[in-house]
Amino acid sequence: MPHFTSDGIDIAYIEEGAGDPVLLIHGFASNKEINWVGPSWMRTLVDAGYRAIAFDHRGHGASGKVYDPALYDTRLMAEDAKNLLDYLGIPRADVIGYSMGARVGAQMALHFPLEVRSLVMGGLGYHLVEGVGLPQSIADAMEAPSLDDVPDPMGRMFRSFADANRQDLKALAACIRGSRQVLSPEEVARIYQPVLVAVGTRDKVAGDAHKLAALMPDAVALDIPNRDHNPAVGDKVFKQGVLDFLARRP
Repeated sequence: MPHFTSDGIDIAYIEEGAGDPVLLIHGFASNKEINWVGPSWMRTLVDAGYRAIAFDHRGHGASGKVYDPALYDTRLMAEDAKNLLDYLGIPRADVIGYSMGARVGAQMALHFPLEVRSLVMGGLGYHLVEGVGLPQSIADAMEAPSLDDVPDPMGRMFRSFADANRQDLKALAACIRGSRQVLSPEEVARIYQPVLVAVGTRDKVAGDAHKLAALMPDAVALDIPNRDHNPAVGDKVFKQGVLDFLARRP
């Protein structure tokens, strides 16, 4: 598996295919394999003629672990994504982010606009602006002695997910505490690239997709029917919606 260094941190990535590059940014406590390989996103994009690139966030998967919450500011994580494109010699890419990855993608579109051809924000709606998505209690769940010591249902879900995937719990606790940046409505309005906001109709974490899309000059919302936060990632409606979006963007 190839690696590169961003901000002194080792970042693991994979890439497949040729054609227009698409950068995939995974969510909290996940990794590139869980979000993008297992649900066949890499294969879907490659089969559609794209060059698919995915990486593990700092603190996740096969990338380097850091334990200071300040190092998980989503603006720094957006720099990791931009630095990967620079490392690969890619001047501009379509960006697909899910949940925390969509928060990172939004920061990337805002602060590195020339590198972002279009943006898909999956699993993140108006909580980009109002609220920060996952609660701080998830950090406590990561630091609990065991899953049996976590009473909160959402905390149990993420702790179980992290345990099953052998994630570094200390790094994840730091990440959830440090990656809680929101954007103002005025900042969101400055995201001028074509944007697709896709949220499951049962998602209680993301916030309203249509309300977020309405803030941007060139954004549309996609409802992913009967899906809550995590299962929406691999949904066929989401995949087809993204392919349709990429086919019509300039």
